[in-house]
Amino acid sequence: MTANGWLQLGLYLLVLLACVKPLGAYMAQVFADAPTRVRRFGAPIERLIYRLAGVRADEDMPWKRYALAMLAFNLLGLLVVYLLQRMQAWLPLNPQGFGAVAPDSAMNTAISFATNTNWQGYAGESTMSYLTQMLGLAVQNFLSAATGIAVLIALIRGFVRKTAQGIGNFWVDLTRSTLYVLLPLSLLIALLLSSQGVVQSFKGYADVPLLQPTTQVEAVKDADGNVRKDAAGNDVTREIPVTAQTLPFGPAASQIAIKHLGTNGGGFFNANSAHPYENPTPFSNFLEMLAILLIPAALCYTFGAMVGDRRQGWALLATMLVIFVPLAIGCTMAEQAGNPALSGLPVDQHAAALQAGGNMEGKETRFGIAATSLFVTVTTAASCGAVNAMHDSLTPLGGLVPIWLMQLGEVIFGGVGSGLYGLLAFAVVAVFIAGLMVGRTPEYLGKKIEAYEMKMASLVVLIPCALVVVGTAVAVLAPQGVAGIANPGIHGFSEILYALSSASNNNGSAFGGLSANTPFYNVLLGICMFMARFPLAIGMLAIAGSLAAKKQVPVSAGTLPTHTPLFVVLLACTVIVIGALTFLPALALGPIAEQLTTLGH
Repeated sequence: MTANGWLQLGLYLLVLLACVKPLGAYMAQVFADAPTRVRRFGAPIERLIYRLAGVRADEDMPWKRYALAMLAFNLLGLLVVYLLQRMQAWLPLNPQGFGAVAPDSAMNTAISFATNTNWQGYAGESTMSYLTQMLGLAVQNFLSAATGIAVLIALIRGFVRKTAQGIGNFWVDLTRSTLYVLLPLSLLIALLLSSQGVVQSFKGYADVPLLQPTTQVEAVKDADGNVRKDAAGNDVTREIPVTAQTLPFGPAASQIAIKHLGTNGGGFFNANSAHPYENPTPFSNFLEMLAILLIPAALCYTFGAMVGDRRQGWALLATMLVIFVPLAIGCTMAEQAGNPALSGLPVDQHAAALQAGGNMEGKETRFGIAATSLFVTVTTAASCGAVNAMHDSLTPLGGLVPIWLMQLGEVIFGGVGSGLYGLLAFAVVAVFIAGLMVGRTPEYLGKKIEAYEMKMASLVVLIPCALVVVGTAVAVLAPQGVAGIANPGIHGFSEILYALSSASNNNGSAFGGLSANTPFYNVLLGICMFMARFPLAIGMLAIAGSLAAKKQVPVSAGTLPTHTPLFVVLLACTVIVIGALTFLPALALGPIAEQLTTLGH
């Protein structure tokens, strides 16, 4: 790993950790049950929202009512996004005159944005109108992120409250997440991104003349849309002169800000954060990476502050870093080592000179390998899915890192709220294992962990795993699934494995070599995205309700401390072992086998 790589990683972690305490303390004040000063200025707006929506802000919901409100609200948002896509041809703010999105693609996209996944099987600049981007996709970026935070806050109340029936009010938690956290931060990030050149405009697309006109080859089709053949059976083609380039515009900066802050990841343009209109400079690249992990990291401190023991929050953050940092270093080293397949070519000296700086295929020269590899690790550690390079061009071991980070359950930072409540499910499993080893009833934060909590936590941990392996098997065995592979063989399997890992863990990034905008993949991935979001959230709310109804157990000599380095190691090992046992065979068939193949084994 080069000095530049160490510098980039060190600077990133330094700035991120410096933001954890102030932002985490601020969010603890936002979600406190008692009135706080940080909510004073927004209180009139907050009360107006409740009045217009007919919400009783003082209602304390039991977990089932909380879960029902969460599910109904998100299903309504899903339906709105679907209808916007289907009707965008007749709606305003469509200067390019884009037609209606196909039903299967619209369904997939609606599920994707409602579940905070933001998987995209379409090219944004050639598919979605400005209205669909803003009213549909950008709004869901806020609301899906706010939903994740709300579920986490409800879970924290479950640990804090004693013999209580309620875990808070979903509408209040949703409103405060959006009004006090996501909106102010998004406004700040959007302004900073605009200062770097990220576009923010309602102008239509512009055609500019090329300095050097060129031609492109196009297949000649008949009246039925079939490609014509010559006497020898070859496709008939013609050369089309190209004298101008179309430059896409739109209100991008406002959507890019919440895309990263909300760990959403859906790009305004098809190339996502590799596009110069989304990510033009090294500073914008650093800012976008910081925005991805900013809230998930700070929520660890919020957790500690709200449960009354900040050491608990620092322990959870340390667990995330213990896994994140080695994988970030590993990805960077794999990319800086270059493509091992080139070392065996007859032109070995030229190949060595070509990749002296590492594997630059699919990467932007304005960022380089260090910043790109760090972005790859950050975006898949969080359930973000934004990319500043083409992951399909990573080396086999470099590509293994983002796949495995997603397969760990998106709990190494993960999505805003959802990542931390996923890690807390692993914490429940870890203390249960520790309790079995010492022969005591497991406890976490003063609450006994019994059969009900263990069952719910097991479902939360295992559902994404089942979706990945079963979904991958279905795609590999189905002719429609194999038909989408652009690279037959080992790498084609890795592309399918990546897609199912991404959808089943609500990440949204892709290797890029898989043609996934087909009815088969739109339905399969849509099911995986839906099942990876809402059953898990409901399971964690069930745990919250159960814990809130329990008494506080006093600490005794046999209580396992959950703020020590020992517990950090236990929790990290629990996450790693479950991920390794579940996915090592699949990884051996994909990235590991591909690495051995490139080495000539």
